[in-house]
Amino acid sequence: MPATIRDVARASGVHISTVSRTFSAPHLVNPETRVRVLACAEDLGYRPNRAARALITGRTHNIGLIVADIANPFFPPLIKAAEGQARHRDYHVFVADTNEDPVAEEELVHALAKQVDGVLLCSPRMSNSLIEQVSREVPVVVINRQVTGLPCVMMDVGQGARLAVEHLLALGHRRIALLGGPRGSWTNREMRRAAGAATRAGGADLTVLGPNPPTETGGGAAAEQVRRSGVTAVLAYNDLQAIGLIEGLDALGLRVPADVSVVGVDDIALSRLTRPKLTTVATPTAAAGRTAVDMLLQHDSEGPRGARGRSAAAGDRRTTAQVMLQTELVVRDSTGPVPPSGRDAPGA
Repeated sequence: MPATIRDVARASGVHISTVSRTFSAPHLVNPETRVRVLACAEDLGYRPNRAARALITGRTHNIGLIVADIANPFFPPLIKAAEGQARHRDYHVFVADTNEDPVAEEELVHALAKQVDGVLLCSPRMSNSLIEQVSREVPVVVINRQVTGLPCVMMDVGQGARLAVEHLLALGHRRIALLGGPRGSWTNREMRRAAGAATRAGGADLTVLGPNPPTETGGGAAAEQVRRSGVTAVLAYNDLQAIGLIEGLDALGLRVPADVSVVGVDDIALSRLTRPKLTTVATPTAAAGRTAVDMLLQHDSEGPRGARGRSAAAGDRRTTAQVMLQTELVVRDSTGPVPPSGRDAPGA
């Protein structure tokens, strides 16, 4: 027969209400007592009734995590890290995929709002104003996007783009392309801003090609544009695009990096397995997942949040912190010196 809350109270020598608080509001319980109660619960195999606890505390101990494309290898490390961090905090994570569709994204937030204590929006495609609107319905932390007035965890892709361009400039490239991502993407905008500044500072030309789908297919489809542009190096929106571009260039008879150098962004596992191995900007996706969970739960212990009262009550307690995580350039085999035909480029 499963252990009950009474069994835990008896074994730990405390009142039933103390056991209940240990699981529902641990900050209200003396640390020594809390440790003793949790140890007894573990020994007895006791697990609190989440549904009952939600009725008492107004919290579900569930988190929603909405990603733009779960098939993109960028997201699984982030999801895994977020789930691990949530589990450590006694929370469960519901993962949902929007397939890059902002309408589906909004619908998912509304569907999850009453089932979770907060939502992590990763690389959202909704407009900032719409994100602000749905955040009034349920606490939101935005990952990989900056929204004024909301808590955000960002990866410094601008810094990464600058490092990538400076690497290409050092190799002699003066005609560089930025292979853009989805329209309206914050990452795309940051990369374009930083790459433009870096090329101007280096006396080089930047050609922006896009928007493009953030996929291998999108990269492959852009290969002909890259060939016609006459550039000698390309910074792609992400690794999937870069890998698709390399395949597309190969089909056109162009070698990487002998004819065209290619840099990706994300440092997904596949970037180390392709031939040539991909030079890329490594993004701290796992750290972003853990940080976002901590940020969302930062004020979760300050009092009950009934589903109907979330909008006003939670608004005063929510953090609006914005964290920027650093990126770094990983140089591998897909970048090399500018080919002889590209040395007379304008600005060289």
